[in-house]
Amino acid sequence: MKKSRLLVSSFAALSLVTVSACVTDPNTGERKVSRTAIGGGAGALAGLLIGGLIGGGTGRILGAGIGGIAGGAIGYTMDKQIRELKESTAGSGVDITPTDNGQAILVNLPEGVTFDVGSYTLRPEFRNTLDQIAQSMNQYPNSLIDVYGHTDSTGSDAYNQTLSENRASTVANYLTMRGVAPSRIRSQGFGETMPVADNMTDDGRRRNRRVEIKIVPISQEQVQAARQQGQ
Repeated sequence: MKKSRLLVSSFAALSLVTVSACVTDPNTGERKVSRTAIGGGAGALAGLLIGGLIGGGTGRILGAGIGGIAGGAIGYTMDKQIRELKESTAGSGVDITPTDNGQAILVNLPEGVTFDVGSYTLRPEFRNTLDQIAQSMNQYPNSLIDVYGHTDSTGSDAYNQTLSENRASTVANYLTMRGVAPSRIRSQGFGETMPVADNMTDDGRRRNRRVEIKIVPISQEQVQAARQQGQ
């Protein structure tokens, strides 16, 4: 019974924040979610969002030792970081977009600019771009970082899994070498299991061969919730 009441309360809180966080785009008239409003309501949903966004949230937040972003400023901070990342990586082939319903930033590194085919050694010409990404992470320290490796379906499952893990580790280790705290970073390989395009076409396979960096800003409310859960 207690669990049922908790779920009902959680969904009610989520509904309240979702409704109150909607704004109207003045250019299109479209209703969309405001990241700033979501940030302001982060305290009520901290337990839900931490688990949903980053996995093992309490331990990671406490281990990273970050202070968090003031709730009302989290949307502004995300928008600013996205804009600066797009400017610093322009022309590199890297794609920067919001993800997780505006809760995080996704940095997509296509294989063609990051690694040679079948390799997990960074291409030398890409290191300057990854330096810019690391610099952004150091400039905005109140976030956790997930690095995910993906492949197309060519080759065996085992080969693709190992390649994806090695590529994710390579990127994560490089970010650490450039000063990003290792306690903020987690890497994981998914092999061919999470395609974003059709593996039956050359273009689809090219799009599926990628490394993704997910930057998850953490609010002060989430840090406080993690500390309370960790007691």
